[in-house]
Amino acid sequence: MRLFGRKDEFTAEPADGIGEFWTWWAEARPELDAMVAAGEADRLAEWIGPAVQVVHPSLVWEIAPGLGSDQALVVTSAGDPELRPTAHRWAAAAPAADALWEFHPSRRANPHAMELTLDVGGYEFALDKLMLGLRAPLGNPRVDVVAYHPIFTILDDDTRIEAALLALDWLLGEDDVARWVGDISAAGFEPIDAVPAVHLPSVVADLASGYRDEQWALLEGETATGARLIATARYPLRPVDHPLFDQHIAITLPYLHGDADGLPVGRSLEALRDFEERLAGRISRLNGSAVFAAHMSAEGQRVLHVYADPVGDAAIHAKELIVSWEEGRPRVDVVGDPGWSAISPFLT
Repeated sequence: MRLFGRKDEFTAEPADGIGEFWTWWAEARPELDAMVAAGEADRLAEWIGPAVQVVHPSLVWEIAPGLGSDQALVVTSAGDPELRPTAHRWAAAAPAADALWEFHPSRRANPHAMELTLDVGGYEFALDKLMLGLRAPLGNPRVDVVAYHPIFTILDDDTRIEAALLALDWLLGEDDVARWVGDISAAGFEPIDAVPAVHLPSVVADLASGYRDEQWALLEGETATGARLIATARYPLRPVDHPLFDQHIAITLPYLHGDADGLPVGRSLEALRDFEERLAGRISRLNGSAVFAAHMSAEGQRVLHVYADPVGDAAIHAKELIVSWEEGRPRVDVVGDPGWSAISPFLT
């Protein structure tokens, strides 16, 4: 049976670690099943923990009740956008679920969350006693949460917030927390307008209902040199909606016709719109492996930002399209950017 070393004894690209993990899993499966049957949780952790570290030492794992199987092995980035693609590629490479095991790249909402009680710092943390102060500012696609539980009065700040984060994952699922929850705090006193935690999923569902259709936001700003800048971005724009799209494709198009602020007008504006339509058409034929996220115009050039799964052909299509651009020398730059840092001002 293949053995896994500690993180300082083994280094690999994520893809190598993922393949290594699933090879090990197939070989270790009979022994792992026997541990589950015997209730040997500590021994199971001794086996699975080092195996997950080979995929990436910062991934978090847990075993939870399955949705259709007895057990679910969850390997998650724990909210780290840089690691989210690795967790999802790990799950995509998993074997098919069976009666005993299923596999997930993030914590799922627990339908029995309100019945759960956890030991937190030696005290009972029961979700049916959790109260939440909720704020959803007008026009903001996120709800801010202030959590309160009676044991929070005797816990330190770090333990409070860890308990609150875990509770939100149980109530909504980790991905919906990333999508719809904004600021999270844990208080030692109950907010005046707090509601029982059981109401959080319905509040989030109501918020999400306003963003079902595709929306774009028009933004204005300045460049580092003080020039006027305009941008258009998807709204909401969040990497969690496209967890495998960690390839950033930046298409830079210089244009000839600009106004006094250097923004496109006339024939250049028409040419840019035509290019974007053709780019959108190409992306729509890529079977959901890329997304046109935003574009920015300033100082005589427009930069279009596309995020894609690197195993797809989005970068090839971008390089093919720029050949037709006639208003200067276009450029395509392709880099890895799992956290979408290149367009961080537009993330919502």
